Amino acid sequence: MKKILTIAGTDPSGGAGIQADLKTFAVYKAYGMSVITSIVAQNTYGVFAMENLSNALVKAQLDAVFSDIFPDAVKIGMVSNSEIIEVVATSLQKEKPENIVLDPVMVSTSQHRLLDNDAEKKLMEILIPLADVITPNIPEAEILCNFPIKNEMDMESAAKSIAKWYKGSILIKGGHNHNSEQKNCNDLLYYDGSMCWLTGEKISTSNTHGTGCTLSSAIAVRLAEGETVLKAVKYAKEYVRSTKARIESRN
Repeated sequence: MKKILTIAGTDPSGGAGIQADLKTFAVYKAYGMSVITSIVAQNTYGVFAMENLSNALVKAQLDAVFSDIFPDAVKIGMVSNSEIIEVVATSLQKEKPENIVLDPVMVSTSQHRLLDNDAEKKLMEILIPLADVITPNIPEAEILCNFPIKNEMDMESAAKSIAKWYKGSILIKGGHNHNSEQKNCNDLLYYDGSMCWLTGEKISTSNTHGTGCTLSSAIAVRLAEGETVLKAVKYAKEYVRSTKARIESRN
């Protein structure tokens, strides 16, 4: 049984964050572990309140996991301030786990920036470089590349720009494409200097809460199982698509 650690915030409604990550690990029959960074009052309608845990408590959780049950993969979600980012980065540099997947939670569904400028800078400078795969959506990729992304050509330019300072694999998710008429949901995977488009039709659904958490968690499990980045991303994308399709069929 593979052991997967998620480092993220909570979601009492169970659709995103730590709860969604652990559910995904369970589906894949992996042993899930969690380090909570923030207690978040959220549901499918939005985020209503949030309180970060202390740096000492985040560090204590990380030490407790790494000193006992060393993970085969690590998924990182919400790390909401520069101090917590530094604590997580220091722990990862010390312990050197493999298969780190980072979902850069920087922009809310309603397009609000979730990190201040200092935290964004810390994320880009000390935490993202430790990851093997990052999974930004288009608004987050715009922050990482510092220019607007309006089409698939821009997505390719963004990947190349991010790759100048980040050496891991980059999955830019196309679900937030600015073109409202677009009927596809094509994602771009940039790895080993190559572009790979992962095509897919856009599902007409309001059940999008937690899809990014679920996708990155599924990628982490697949990497722990020994899959290549390309296969891990393909499997994870299909898992999210099929899960959302099943939800829609029940409604």
